[in-house]
Amino acid sequence: MDEKRTVDLILEGGGVKGIALVGAATALVENGYAFARIGGSSAGAMVGAIMAAMQHANEPFSRVDDIMRTIDYEAFLDRRPGSRALNWWPRAADAWGVLFHLGAHPGRYMEQWVRGVLADLGVRTFGDLAFPDPGSSLPPGESYRLVVTASDLSRQRAMFLPWDLRAHDVDPDEFSVARAVRASAGIPFLFEPKRMTSPFGTLTLVDGSLLRSYPIEIFDRTDGRPSRWPTLGVRLSSPAGQRAKAKPVTSPIDLLTNLIKTTVDSTQVRHVSDPTSIDRSIFAKPRGVRWTDFDLTPEQRTSLFEAGHDAATRWVQKHPAGPAMSDLRAV
Repeated sequence: MDEKRTVDLILEGGGVKGIALVGAATALVENGYAFARIGGSSAGAMVGAIMAAMQHANEPFSRVDDIMRTIDYEAFLDRRPGSRALNWWPRAADAWGVLFHLGAHPGRYMEQWVRGVLADLGVRTFGDLAFPDPGSSLPPGESYRLVVTASDLSRQRAMFLPWDLRAHDVDPDEFSVARAVRASAGIPFLFEPKRMTSPFGTLTLVDGSLLRSYPIEIFDRTDGRPSRWPTLGVRLSSPAGQRAKAKPVTSPIDLLTNLIKTTVDSTQVRHVSDPTSIDRSIFAKPRGVRWTDFDLTPEQRTSLFEAGHDAATRWVQKHPAGPAMSDLRAV
């Protein structure tokens, strides 16, 4: 692989705003960048999985945008048979799902959609994304083109899939990539958690953004040797410390929503607020779209893509030589 423009890419979670990640990655490819490994959470896991599968199949990168623009996000909000009788009253149907299944929607359509897209590209399990790389500081059992995060509520810790699977007596080469993406994208209360059997008991996995929305450091070398290429990340939020307008919390729903958001943001600060992390981050914050706006219009999809594309283009213009190798930040 040409190391001049090779990077490991990290993609932040952000619900439907993940289309901006595609725009940013497209701009990087247009400027000669190639991605050795991809790490991501939630929407970043979904986009990253499709990108890694494209590379596996040697497909043109433009197909990623084609796929993401045609997602039927509203279909992601599927219903169980028992709650369909309440379709005329959506809030009651949501409450029924949360009460009996811990999630308003089962998320089966999402997983099936991801599985179908990846299968068309020849990717079913993480074994299909194995990345033979003897120069890496990672052990051979952790060399994959894709790593996604999930939050294990049953043990109160982050999980990195497929890396952490062996510790649970699961063969990562046989584990479904679509299942991992579905776990990483399982927004609490909105989607039913994914379950996984382990020697430690049954794990309850939800959105990776809850604990590790932006795992910028996961591919950093730890053996003291110089890096072969840098890590570059794309965020869907603003730099730490940027002024933000106060939003009144006036209802129980507001309280719950902001409690989750505050928890997520606070867990990221120590990982992404240092100067080296900011310097290797592209901030592609879209405006006018919430991460749960599943009824995106074609114009909003285009706006999201352009927000990411413009942000990455500005970053490339500001860093014509690419990320600083002096940071020694990649495996």
